[in-house]
Amino acid sequence: MNHLSKARRVIQLEIDELENLLQRIGEEFSDAIEMLRSAVADGRKIIVVGIGKSHNIGYKIAATLNSTGATAVVLNSQNALHGDLGVVCDGDVVLALSYSGETAELLELLPALRRFNVRVISMTGEPESSLARNSDLILDTRVSREACPLNLAPTSSSTVMLVLGDALAMVLLESRGFQQEDFARLHPGGSLGKALLTKVCDIMRSGDSCAMVSPDTTVRATLEQMTAVRSGAAVVRSEEGELAGIFTQGDFVRAIQKDQDILDQPVFGFMTKNPVTIPEDKLAAEVIPVLSSHRIDDLVVINGDHQPVGLVDSQDLSRLKLV
Repeated sequence: MNHLSKARRVIQLEIDELENLLQRIGEEFSDAIEMLRSAVADGRKIIVVGIGKSHNIGYKIAATLNSTGATAVVLNSQNALHGDLGVVCDGDVVLALSYSGETAELLELLPALRRFNVRVISMTGEPESSLARNSDLILDTRVSREACPLNLAPTSSSTVMLVLGDALAMVLLESRGFQQEDFARLHPGGSLGKALLTKVCDIMRSGDSCAMVSPDTTVRATLEQMTAVRSGAAVVRSEEGELAGIFTQGDFVRAIQKDQDILDQPVFGFMTKNPVTIPEDKLAAEVIPVLSSHRIDDLVVINGDHQPVGLVDSQDLSRLKLV
């Protein structure tokens, strides 16, 4: 058996265990979501505890919960008994992770946690374990075997626990009505935050940087304006300020192939009428799917009165690090 086939074996074993989880998950999951949702709505925390690999998985689950607006804290089981229990408050929900459900350090912590008015959700592969018996809800993470060839190292079991944690965070997100704008507030840094916080009006070309002409402007003059601002399109606007159309390099190429004498004719006759538009107050991230779905390179930006106020040029998106 070569390395590649061994890798496929590991991956397939973990996929099989996730399929088992998919078939096994039941109403206890819904109960856990309601318990978590109620705690978050009351301004309480989710306390995540685990030992070893489960502790590492707990960090990922807590990070995902925090990134989606559900306050979560990872509690180190040993440090908790020496002062860190100060992070626990009445009304919190404890998410306890242990595949065996018999981890000594975790079981030692449970009585201390129970001194608070908290509810405990356990994620364990042993529903009859000591941890399970001392929990308010049990989420079953059992696996038939680990992907480890020795069936020892936590592999399939840690994957199932991680995926179940993702499911908790994502379903909790939806149940709370968490929106894209909420996500943006919690991710202000990096390209993700930039894409989610930036509005169309922040990235559009406007004023002197946007070629905007009237319908009777000649094709020659329109091309000169496009060249001056280094744009592949010009917005055509009526004297009343209404959107008349857009004239692109593609429109010019198609027109001049049919008639070589178009340069001194009004651009009105060669523009694209009823162009695709986007409101200026939309998130900049929404520009990308619009451009892609319509297979265009330039997007007219309109204000609340549906008047053209600018242009989004696809070549700017890379420069602005939105793609």
